[in-house]
Amino acid sequence: MNNTEKIACAVKDAAIFAASSPEDNRNRALLKAAELLSERRAEILAVNAADMSAAEKNGIARPMLKRLALNDNKLDSLITGLRDLVELPDPNGKVRFARQLDDGLVLKCISCPIGVIGVVFEARPEALVQIASLCIKSGNGAILKGGSEALNSNRVLFDIMITAARESGLPENCLALLESREQISELLACDKYVDLLIPRGSNSFVRYIMDNTNIPVMGHAAGVCHVYVDEHADPVKAARIVCDAKTQYPAACNAAETLLLHKSIAGSFFKEYDRIKDEFPKITLRAVGDICGYTGCEQGSEDDLGREFSDNVLAVKVVSSVEEAIAHINRYGSKHTDSIVTENDDAAELFFRLVDSAGVYRNCSTRFADGFRYGFGAEVGISTSKIHARGPVGLDGLMTYKYILIGEGHIVGDYASGVKSFKHVDMIF
Repeated sequence: MNNTEKIACAVKDAAIFAASSPEDNRNRALLKAAELLSERRAEILAVNAADMSAAEKNGIARPMLKRLALNDNKLDSLITGLRDLVELPDPNGKVRFARQLDDGLVLKCISCPIGVIGVVFEARPEALVQIASLCIKSGNGAILKGGSEALNSNRVLFDIMITAARESGLPENCLALLESREQISELLACDKYVDLLIPRGSNSFVRYIMDNTNIPVMGHAAGVCHVYVDEHADPVKAARIVCDAKTQYPAACNAAETLLLHKSIAGSFFKEYDRIKDEFPKITLRAVGDICGYTGCEQGSEDDLGREFSDNVLAVKVVSSVEEAIAHINRYGSKHTDSIVTENDDAAELFFRLVDSAGVYRNCSTRFADGFRYGFGAEVGISTSKIHARGPVGLDGLMTYKYILIGEGHIVGDYASGVKSFKHVDMIF
């Protein structure tokens, strides 16, 4: 058994007890973590600045460098998220349904933690706090593997989370941190101990995880989000939504990568866009095909459609109908988040029904696709899967369920022979 297996085994054992830990202990751990983040703010920012400097010297890509950075605003958001998480109801032990199968024979479906969650993420050290806090609140164990570029930031943040957990009475090994690159492949082989893997990073990184493990994987391989400006759109709304969706945080997976414009509104959209664009960071527009004579674009190509730029670059294409926009999104999108800007209810309803994405929006930015903004407290990631969890994965996405059946000496033979018959009466709790 290698060291990673030993760690995973220890977390597995601890997760059993974490699942049954009192809610007060779990909430106390979150409040303690918020307190420690505040107390150790200067240390965190200094360590992160050192990571940033080293990463820049090593030639890290600009989008990755942006994800690596911590600042006061991010720390304040983490602290707020921890305190908000405390206020959410305990997801553990909820009765999903109860059914009386027969007199004295009652079936219940009860929510319970998944077990051990392995999360492998690049850059973004704040993800460590978000993931650990959700696992603490939900009663799961967590094995965390961050990128080497954030090694020192991850160490101090992990120390805060594990210290808070232990001081609040949670199991000693409920959280673990892996640091070496070799441990990724070792973690992927820990299917005896790890119940779910959540990768967060580039398309190629997530695909590698999915292709090299027998552990179930939840996540998304790319964030190719669209904004479609319909013929019935308000150009003022549309321009601001597009600028926000692209520039508010261009390295995020929920940033818009393609703008689709109905041909009849392209002119009025660009007029409004030109009026307000200086209020936002500069966007490089890449025209794919004819965009109605607008000259503020550089020439793009078909390769720009379905591409995750992770930068202030936006592919632009003109379409002739909402149906064409929907077909384009379902072909080139990543099933993450897509938005329509329209004042027409019929167009919006068609878009809602037919766009096959985890998040489908009307008249708002794709950047709202986030567990914190949804009121989940935080998120472990975004799932584009249709099984188990979809969209921002918060507490509910880290839960599964078990069936509890309570009888009074009942045996199946009585029902098979016809001596007894099932009643199947749903119960209200």
